[in-house]
Amino acid sequence: MATSINHTGFVVSDLEASVAFYRDVVGMKIVREFERTGTPIAQVVGYEGAHLKGVHLGFETGPTLELIFYVVPPAGQRPTEERSVLGGTHLAFTVDDIDEAYQNIIGGGGHTLNPPVDLSADRRACYLQDPDGNWLELIEML
Repeated sequence: MATSINHTGFVVSDLEASVAFYRDVVGMKIVREFERTGTPIAQVVGYEGAHLKGVHLGFETGPTLELIFYVVPPAGQRPTEERSVLGGTHLAFTVDDIDEAYQNIIGGGGHTLNPPVDLSADRRACYLQDPDGNWLELIEML
């Protein structure tokens, strides 16, 4: 039985650029960096000869975001940008000012789906993508 969420992982095309995006634009902090090769990681990810580099980013508390760069095998292109496909994922951030956060992400290289909208009397939200097309959600509690 699971006891907590440990992390969410995104595959990225440029580790340094993605770290800069999540650190400088989103406001996360580097928690740890890693590089993995050999049989154990190959067994975990299911690729013979796997070689990964990664960084965990986070806030003061809670789960981390793991950015993974596949050295071997190289990452392939996403087959669809649709959000409603099985396996489609997103990472949601609670923000103090959704309009400011939205503009910061777009100005920092993110891509928009829709501007912030009122979901209810106490919540505003929007979907965006990071530079690699990973889906993000911003939520402001009013």
